Amino acid sequence: MTLEPQPLAPALAAAQEAGWTTLRLDLDGVRSKAGLMGRCGEALRLPEWVGGNWDALADALRDLSWLPGAAGRLVAVTSWRGYAGARPGEWETFVEVLEEAVDFWRGSGDGEPGFAVVLAGPEAGARDGGPRLKRRRG
Repeated sequence: MTLEPQPLAPALAAAQEAGWTTLRLDLDGVRSKAGLMGRCGEALRLPEWVGGNWDALADALRDLSWLPGAAGRLVAVTSWRGYAGARPGEWETFVEVLEEAVDFWRGSGDGEPGFAVVLAGPEAGARDGGPRLKRRRG
C-alpha cells in the first residue's frame, strides 16, 4: 500500500459517518524527528510508554488499545509537506511506519476495527509544490 495525498473533507466525512474515530495529525512547523514524535504523541493520544523512536511508534500503531473503542480509526495528516521537504529520509521512514500499520490492521482479519491514514492533499486551487512520495513495490 502507498499513501497518496487525498482531499481531506471527504475522507473525514466518510469515516465519521461510518462511526470511526478521526484523529488529525497537524505537522505545521515540525522540522525534526523529536518534533514529529512529540506531535504524534499529542495528536494520536499515544500512551506515555511510547518513546521517541520509530519502533515504539510502530508498536503503538499495532496496539491501539489505548484509543477509545470505535468501528475504526482514521489518522488525517495535514501540513506535512514542510517536514517531508526538510527531512526526506525521516519522512520516508514515517510513511513506511504508517503504511505498515495500515497493512497490519487490514490483514488482521479478526474483526478488529480498521485503521487508515490520509495524507491531506493541497486545498482546491492550491499549487502542489510539495515533495512526491516514493512508491513502494509489492
